[in-house]
Amino acid sequence: MARVRPTQDVRPLADFRANLAAVVRQVQETKRPVILTQHGRSTAALLDAGEYEAMLDRAELLENVRVAEMELAAGKGSSHSQAKAAVLRRLNG
Repeated sequence: MARVRPTQDVRPLADFRANLAAVVRQVQETKRPVILTQHGRSTAALLDAGEYEAMLDRAELLENVRVAEMELAAGKGSSHSQAKAAVLRRLNG
């Protein structure tokens, strides 16, 4: 996901309401989120749907890595040769 540009991507909620279509178009074109503020504080973020899906995929992958690291630390891992043999058995199987 592209980095937020505060001069372009932070908008008051009232501005968002008045320019909804333009803000959505901006998000779709730039792939950057728009941060919405209310009373000078961040309240919500508007994201491109594809960027949101990619963010969820990255989060899921990171969670899988975290779980795998915990399993390895607990001694539940397999050596490279054991893993390779298991994969080959399933492929030839």
